[in-house]
This record gives sequence, structure tokens and C-alpha cells, in this order.
Amino acid sequence: MEHRLMARSTKTRSKSSRRSTRPAKTQAAPLESAPRPGGKLGLMVERLSAKTGATVNELIAITGWQRPSVLGALSRLRSRGFAMQLDVQPDRKAYRLDKAKR
Repeated sequence: MEHRLMARSTKTRSKSSRRSTRPAKTQAAPLESAPRPGGKLGLMVERLSAKTGATVNELIAITGWQRPSVLGALSRLRSRGFAMQLDVQPDRKAYRLDKAKR
């Protein structure tokens, strides 16, 4: 099979046809208080809001998700403005929402 180069069009494109049709990316201002999600993410927020927080295994049990999905959900919550901290104790590692930054 022989490859042939195609001739370029001699027509020039107008500026309006060269512009991207995608909207420009804008930075959203961080929200003062992030809205509470519903569903399984809402259950996670409730558990993380408790005084003792929640371990990954506890979050797996309430959502029915696998470990990577739970860790991804924690990351999404952080990106939505939920400030978290990890409380490490000898027998327990628990994520907890930071009350000062909610």
C-alpha cells in the first residue's frame, strides 16, 4: 500500500473559524462552606464529621466500595473544599474533617 500526501487547501480560514468552540477555562473561587453531597459521599461526610472520624475500612463498610474508590472519594471531597486531617494512633488511622476549615 502506497502512502500519498494530500495537497493542502489554499483557502485561508477566517479568525472566527480558527477559534476554539470550547469555553475558556475559568478558575472558580473557593467556596466558604462546601455544600454537603448526598448519597454515599454524604454518608462518608457524616462519618468523617464525627469526633472520632472514620478509618478507610469503616468507609469501605458503609459504602460497599473497594479501597481505591474510597481513597479517590476522599480526594474528591478534598478538592471540593472539605479540609481533612489524618489522626494516627497506635491502633487506628482515622480521617476526620477539620472543623476550623469547613
